[in-house]
Amino acid sequence: MSYQVKIDVSPVYDLLGSFMVYVTKKWIRDIDLGPEWIREIDNRLSKDVRSAILEASSWPFDDYDALYAWASCRTREGTVRDFLHHLEATSAAAMWNEIHPLMPGLTESEAARIQQSYAPLLKLWYEHYFNELEDEIMTLITEDGEEKMRLLDKMDPAALIEYASGGLVVPEMQGLNTVILFPTVHNRPINTYCFYEGFLLIQYPVDVHEEGEEDPPNVLLRMTRALSDPERLRMLRYIGGDEPRSLQDMAHDLLQPQETLMHHLMMLRVAGLLRIHLGREDIDRFSLRQDGASELQLFLESYIRI
Repeated sequence: MSYQVKIDVSPVYDLLGSFMVYVTKKWIRDIDLGPEWIREIDNRLSKDVRSAILEASSWPFDDYDALYAWASCRTREGTVRDFLHHLEATSAAAMWNEIHPLMPGLTESEAARIQQSYAPLLKLWYEHYFNELEDEIMTLITEDGEEKMRLLDKMDPAALIEYASGGLVVPEMQGLNTVILFPTVHNRPINTYCFYEGFLLIQYPVDVHEEGEEDPPNVLLRMTRALSDPERLRMLRYIGGDEPRSLQDMAHDLLQPQETLMHHLMMLRVAGLLRIHLGREDIDRFSLRQDGASELQLFLESYIRI
């Protein structure tokens, strides 16, 4: 491969991911925490803190691209507190200079707006929610990150990315030099990614087992939910052809609106049944993740003790 893979382990990413999910409610029905987590946080935060944080719900979603870029540029040994202090105390010009090579289209005034708007809210989020979880999260992501680091010299870069993410396929692309993988807890089981100038940042979920002995594992529940809808079964049959399919292909051939298809694709993706072949300009393609069918049988037989 023409790009290299790096593993970046830091709770800063989980700080940003948990804040983003709480504020935007994006993917909340697809992640393991679910809407109940939102209600728990609402009850935990004071009215004033909650109102202040939720101001960000009306701000552009692309703001998070800059926040994650700053996270990737941070001092690797730094703590969450160090990151927040840096975001709060560093001059706007210096903060813009940090990420300008990664986001050349971002103006200095836009970078300043993002820095000044989010720094106090992320500090509130840390003090009133994330601080209590930081040590536990650090333990989980460190263990997972060390496993992925051991595989850097043993697996092809593309294979490692697909293994860690559960289905993201990153082909060679002009100008793509580095792929950074970082583990998180809050966003499981989904993963997100963002292209920057010269590199790709991919968030992947740490597998956390919280079920009781008699409870079906979350991965089995995701699979059975995804396969319980006839439309999604038909989509899998269609996607299982010889060539990966784009969203535009599906809308044309299956005669369904893209919004409906995206909902079904997310369910299938969360269940580990799809591979996403990443492309520039948001032209991603989807194919069947054959390991998913094998895993369904394995988890089902294990749970019902066949």
